[in-house]
Amino acid sequence: MDFAYDERTEQLREQISAFLEEFVYPAEPVLAEQVAAAEDPWAEPPIIAELQREARQRGLWNLFLPRYEGGAGLTNLQYAPLAELMGRSPELAPRAFNCAAPDTGNMELLAEWGTPEQQDRWLKPLLDGQIRSAFCMTEPDVASSDATNISTSIVADGDEYVINGRKWWSSGAMNPNCAIFIVMGKTDPSAPRHRQQSMILVPRDTPGVTVHRGLHVFGYNDGSHGGHAEISFNNVRVPASNLIGSPGDGFAIAQARLGPGRIHHCMRLIGMAERGLELMCRRVSNRVAFGRPLAEQGVIGEWIAEARVRIEQARLLVLKTAWLMDTVGNRGAHTEIQAIKIATPAMAEWVLDKAIQAHGAGGVSQDFPLAQLWTAARTLRFADGPDEVHKRSLAQRELKKYAEKAG
Repeated sequence: MDFAYDERTEQLREQISAFLEEFVYPAEPVLAEQVAAAEDPWAEPPIIAELQREARQRGLWNLFLPRYEGGAGLTNLQYAPLAELMGRSPELAPRAFNCAAPDTGNMELLAEWGTPEQQDRWLKPLLDGQIRSAFCMTEPDVASSDATNISTSIVADGDEYVINGRKWWSSGAMNPNCAIFIVMGKTDPSAPRHRQQSMILVPRDTPGVTVHRGLHVFGYNDGSHGGHAEISFNNVRVPASNLIGSPGDGFAIAQARLGPGRIHHCMRLIGMAERGLELMCRRVSNRVAFGRPLAEQGVIGEWIAEARVRIEQARLLVLKTAWLMDTVGNRGAHTEIQAIKIATPAMAEWVLDKAIQAHGAGGVSQDFPLAQLWTAARTLRFADGPDEVHKRSLAQRELKKYAEKAG
């Protein structure tokens, strides 16, 4: 692969970098003030709409979506360095450019599998930033790292489906602008293990839907993702036309949705780590302890050098993965997608931990973004599949090569 960015990518990188400096970084304290003053802690702060207007005027909109009217038409390899820049301010930048999870994954899902009617009703408003969406897969009563455990029922009844079950960590659902839930459940428990599940569209205001509470992430409400909700579905009826794809397609659709989602998270994590390293370097260059700048203390230099090595390693692996997704497809990049999902959150967590340490008590305070960045990195070690599941699958894939040779 060519490591140089093409002309369009370089131009967009410059535009996004300038936008971050001019609009996003100055808006970070404004966001904090608006969140603190809000009556509804899950409401979208007004600063988001202001940033979106500015971004849209500059054509910095829906950059994540490669194929569909309203998307930017970028490849994964082109989008990777742009998402990295967005990761430097994960609470604001992805939302400003309409490139935030879970909407990105939901929009990709609807663009790929949605009917024209589903796309008109839900995808177009999402692409326009008029509404938000939620993805409802994880359940409180089963180990949802194995998606075949999901027990929510989706039962056909004439020209409708009836949904019963309980979900939690339904990302996006706490945002008042969230209008549609994509719900995964079982349509046929007697089918083969990976053909039991289906996905269906459930408007938020459907009778029988109850949003019980929002779940905090290390004390934060994670508003950039629209919050994470616990939701019950009690005899919820929707038209049969709300089913996405065909009955039994749910597991395959979920895996296809999560692949791009995982690489997007990893792209942004690199930006988080870069911001942490930058803040660490600035801090230790200006603080004196025991008669010398912190930058001259041996252990600090080791942290900085190690951070740079780890970031570069992760970036190269993510770029390789993006290139493979573009050239051989998501299935062909399966090993690399799992590898980056294991390596990148751990890398960012380590770098941000050292940045926090270099800031002393300030590092865990609201005066710096480091604590919130660290929680995001730590959370991603189990979001979209925990480390252990990816390691298990990756090991099985490696061992299979030798089993085939031995046979």
